[in-house]
Amino acid sequence: MKTTFIVDGMTCEHCVKHVTDALKAVAGVKKAKVNLKSKKAEIDHADNVTLDALKAAVIEAGYQVPA
Repeated sequence: MKTTFIVDGMTCEHCVKHVTDALKAVAGVKKAKVNLKSKKAEIDHADNVTLDALKAAVIEAGYQVPA
């Protein structure tokens, strides 16, 4: 599956790496691509990975996911 959502609070490439690493740490995530300019996170993952789990990883890393 592929999921895309907005991540707020990133200001530099270090932030992008932090968010990417947090997403990749979620069990079942195959690939995560985060774009600083568009603020988008694109995640390829197994069917059993929930949007809530992905958003929780981003929030735990210190960033915001708009409702």
